[in-house]
Amino acid sequence: MTGASTVRAALFQMTTGIDPAVSAARLVQAVAEARAGGAAMLFTPEMSGIIDRDRARGGPRIVDEARDPVLAAVREAAAREGIWVHLGSLAVRPEAGDGRCANRAFVIDDSGAIRARYDKIHMFDVDLASGESWRESNAYAPGDTPTVVDTPLGRLGLAICYDIRFPALFEALGREKCDVIAIPAAFTVPTGRAHWHLLQRARAVEASAFVLSAAQVGLHEDGRETYGHSLAIDPWGEVLLDMGGAEWPAADAPAEHAGAAKSRLGFVTIDHARLAQVRAQVPSLSNRRTLARTRVIAK
Repeated sequence: MTGASTVRAALFQMTTGIDPAVSAARLVQAVAEARAGGAAMLFTPEMSGIIDRDRARGGPRIVDEARDPVLAAVREAAAREGIWVHLGSLAVRPEAGDGRCANRAFVIDDSGAIRARYDKIHMFDVDLASGESWRESNAYAPGDTPTVVDTPLGRLGLAICYDIRFPALFEALGREKCDVIAIPAAFTVPTGRAHWHLLQRARAVEASAFVLSAAQVGLHEDGRETYGHSLAIDPWGEVLLDMGGAEWPAADAPAEHAGAAKSRLGFVTIDHARLAQVRAQVPSLSNRRTLARTRVIAK
């Protein structure tokens, strides 16, 4: 990162559809608007390129990195505008493996180069009380490597959506002293209402880091509905930005964001002095200990 104590970031809340070309155009516009708004880095949601549970229709549109039109468009826009982009994730088809795709995040620098990749580790295989049933592992192979990368915002740790429920990943990111953790998402409405804010704040507190979570929102072309509420959380667990649900922007959104409904962009300031202040007050990263194996006392 630069020597500045404060750095501006932008979050893009979107409703991805079934056509990657449409998504690419929206993302390119968001890159330009984020740069115009003074952001050093833009964050986009999970599955920014295509959301389509009709595999016969959507499958042929999922390609390898070298041919992905969304990735190419965002890299070109990042270089043109001179801004870093965390492309929350794309569905990409790997060159080898068992035929399943990867749910992959990309960190792109201001020259358009890919600085980091992260494959989502935890697959969303659940049966909800609402009747929704999801088997992400049928289509996507899990990753296995926590990833951090240095950016203009500081050291950035990478996670994706369902990863948020697994503290061990955030323990690993905390050990690397991440300044910011990105958790792009396409959260369902039932799980979002119950756990989204709670888990985001918990992860920020336990990692003593800012958490930036760009999210999908509203009713998608394939029929699913996502929760929205893209969030920025400070290391003390305070909500700095909540972009609301399908009714975004929220009625109580800060005046700074009230005019951003058309672009669905929100802006937040990453303050490294605040980061240092929180870590000095509660030095949990320094106080952590390696635990011995749990003693189980049977009846």
